[in-house]
Amino acid sequence: MKKLRLLSQYLHKKMGFRVPELATLLRLVVVQLILGVIFSFLYRDLWLEWLIFSCLSLLGSFVVLGLRPLRRMLTVRVDEKSFAPTLQIANETLPFLRRGLNEETANKTAEIIQKISDVAAVAITDREKVLAFLGTGCENHPVGGSIVTWATREVLATGELKVVQNKSEFNCPVKDCNCPLESAVIAPLICKGEVTGTVKLYQTHKGQIPGSVVKLAIGVAQLLGVQMELAELDRQSQLVTKAELDALQAQINPHFLFNTINTISMFTRTNPETARRLLIRLASFFRHSLKRHGRFITLQEETEYINTYLVLEKARFREKIRVVRNIDKSLLHYRIPVLTVQPLVENAIRHGITPKEGQGMVQISAQLRGDEIEIAITDDGVGIPPEIMLKIFQPGFGSGSGVGLSNVHERLKLLFGPEHGLNIESEQGFGTTVWLRVPLVVHDDD
Repeated sequence: MKKLRLLSQYLHKKMGFRVPELATLLRLVVVQLILGVIFSFLYRDLWLEWLIFSCLSLLGSFVVLGLRPLRRMLTVRVDEKSFAPTLQIANETLPFLRRGLNEETANKTAEIIQKISDVAAVAITDREKVLAFLGTGCENHPVGGSIVTWATREVLATGELKVVQNKSEFNCPVKDCNCPLESAVIAPLICKGEVTGTVKLYQTHKGQIPGSVVKLAIGVAQLLGVQMELAELDRQSQLVTKAELDALQAQINPHFLFNTINTISMFTRTNPETARRLLIRLASFFRHSLKRHGRFITLQEETEYINTYLVLEKARFREKIRVVRNIDKSLLHYRIPVLTVQPLVENAIRHGITPKEGQGMVQISAQLRGDEIEIAITDDGVGIPPEIMLKIFQPGFGSGSGVGLSNVHERLKLLFGPEHGLNIESEQGFGTTVWLRVPLVVHDDD
């Protein structure tokens, strides 16, 4: 028994072979003896053949059972060999594939695949053209060129993996091109249930494609498909955000226009000359706004909007409104979301100063705080009741068209994140302060 154990350890160390346990061998012997008794009882003249068959059967079982650990070990090694590169590819391609699949990102992906894997060439296509090709290959299939091989077109049509074991199976219409690529595995790129392209891993020899290469192609194709879906989700999210911003901006322009026209209409009978001057000022204001593109303007331009609004409001309320400005002039060239400050000034006048008896003051300040501009609008008006404060950011709440604070609040969060919404402090009978923070922006990247 000791010698058998030593032999088992030696074979396992050198060959991965382990001698089966004694109980297992005894079970095999007992089964063979039972079969032998039955066989010899039925066929007495064939006992020698039965003996040879039994010995071969025992030997075969012995070998199969002994090699089982080796088979398991080889299986694990193959799986790890094919799985590890896929994980590395996923890690290295993640930063740029979120931008979607195009010639630039496909080329970077192909570079990573070729660097990590043992293949002669890598190609990535969409449904119409070659997005990337790296490695040994044929000049008749350049990047940006149309897909010509019927093997690739078949994968695009069926959405099924195809393994090409010799050059003739490519069904390439370009003849006599001396292409060194002899075999390949072509995996479909599937995004949202539709085939959107292919990943092709090539070899320069005919015959069977290694299982590790096939698994790598499948894993990479699935990885790219997931990344493309994530990129599409990002793109749709950006479109939704842009649509929401455009809707909010379109909402606030009529809000300002209608309020201004209402103010001017009061002077058409009592003071036509004042109404005429205000209409000219308003026309100039909107002529300037029509030339503006994008969702950002400079702080200087926003203050011009405010000045126009204040001219129109002072024409109505005269000495009731006093405005104090404390704006850092070095910040005037920075860009902020359009109509961000003007609605806050309008809200302070309409809901803070107007209901108050006597004169009221509105202070407009803009100062640098770290890498952000802090803008604050303070009034000494009637303040906001606590029950109103709970609802003030709800769209549609309040008088008029239901825009203003909630509009600005939502736009700021959509543009800069949830931490950049409006902040409000108010005390009834003493006034209200509304402030916001805007990151320093010089150029409008919209």
